[in-house]
Amino acid sequence: MKILYVCTHNRCRSILSEAITRQLGQGILHAASAGSQPVGEVHPLSLRYLSEAGYNTDGLTSQSWHDVESFAPDVVITVCDSAAAETCPVWFGNNLKVHWGLADPSKLSGSDTQVAEAFRQTISEIEQRVKVLRDIAQLPRDQWANALQQQGAQL
Repeated sequence: MKILYVCTHNRCRSILSEAITRQLGQGILHAASAGSQPVGEVHPLSLRYLSEAGYNTDGLTSQSWHDVESFAPDVVITVCDSAAAETCPVWFGNNLKVHWGLADPSKLSGSDTQVAEAFRQTISEIEQRVKVLRDIAQLPRDQWANALQQQGAQL
């Protein structure tokens, strides 16, 4: 299953999701990430906390979804936080679409400890969701849409 994580700036949540999926995907899930208005660099704390959690950060870049057109994802997952009234980009294409409303830990203003905890919590949440995706990806492809819909509360 090829998954494209999309967020507006492609610097934090989509990057976290890509890195975690690459590692936990175990050859079953293949991931990329992109943004509708990428800022051109990955947030330094995204790299720091991914590394701290044991994830490889090599090759992670903030890029436009135009840069990944050839990736041809099976599933596009938007990760913008609708609770923060953020406008999430829309991806057009012949694929399944899922929305994960993840809070952006890079926008938290607080102590270093509070920011670290926010990143760790977001990473943990993504890990749990990726494990569910990995299970779904092992089903026959024609069952993915139904399984994604059934797991909507967990994803």
